[in-house]
Amino acid sequence: MEGQHASYPEPVEIGQDIWMIDLMELGMRYRTCAYLVRSDEPLLIETGSARSHAALVAGLRALGLEPRDIAYVAVTHIHLDHAGGAGQFMKLAPQAKLLVHPRGARHMIDPSRLYQGAREVYGDRLDQLFGPLEPVPAEQVQAMPHESELTIGKRRLLFLDAPGHASHHFAIADPVSNGIFTGDSAGLRFVKGFTGFPYEFVMPSTSPVDFDPEAVHRTCAMFADLPMKTVYQAHFGPSPKDEALRETVYYADRFRELIERTFDEHPSPEALEAAQAEIVRERLRELGLDPAAFRPQAIHLDLMLNALGLLAYEARKRRKMGSA
Repeated sequence: MEGQHASYPEPVEIGQDIWMIDLMELGMRYRTCAYLVRSDEPLLIETGSARSHAALVAGLRALGLEPRDIAYVAVTHIHLDHAGGAGQFMKLAPQAKLLVHPRGARHMIDPSRLYQGAREVYGDRLDQLFGPLEPVPAEQVQAMPHESELTIGKRRLLFLDAPGHASHHFAIADPVSNGIFTGDSAGLRFVKGFTGFPYEFVMPSTSPVDFDPEAVHRTCAMFADLPMKTVYQAHFGPSPKDEALRETVYYADRFRELIERTFDEHPSPEALEAAQAEIVRERLRELGLDPAAFRPQAIHLDLMLNALGLLAYEARKRRKMGSA
């Protein structure tokens, strides 16, 4: 497409006026994407981090759009790989509304606590990985509570509270495309282009700090009751809904069992990473996929974040039990 910077991938049309833009998170293809829903009032779903800003703007320009043309920007949750670049983007889109979960709205307006929480996870690498956090003017921020709706063109989109991965997470159901924009609430799809494996698979993210496996079950049950057949995952791309929900629930249960069984032994994140890898190999074997082709180092960051999130989950659960 004319105007697309040579260093950025082409946006991909996935049907029903929806385009997928590779955000080149951490400089890697096929890791994180945004979705553009084209209409007279274009909707952008996810901004990525500040480090993804150039890739996002290049993707929009490849589609003949500028940030000032976007009417709505939705961030499914406020983790930095989804919303860290919102402040930077909204500066270029002063006409747009930022749609965010009610629990996340204040952190978009004043990101200081969000920044501090992320620094506790990523340490001194935070700025290198995700770039700066900029505030969004309060008048541009619109909280979207459970079952609120947004009509753009022929679409009536339904916003649904979707905790489990994060308490500040919503999903967006789209009857026109028969799909749900799930962010990270229905797992992550590890595609061949990212991993180099000869197959793709879905696994949830249990990253810090408020992974809740019981909420994962409730959210996936809610999605299962919807008529939509596809989930649009931020990592990475569309998945059949049934597969995404099945695998997300399976791994959430197995990972919970892992941390409950080992927590008293004070496992290191590295030990939990290795244990997760064994669970993945076992599951791949059950699905008829070659476990020997699975290389944990290809998804090291995800497994390590999962380990940290599992430790935080079990510690939080035990604190609550102790105070009950």
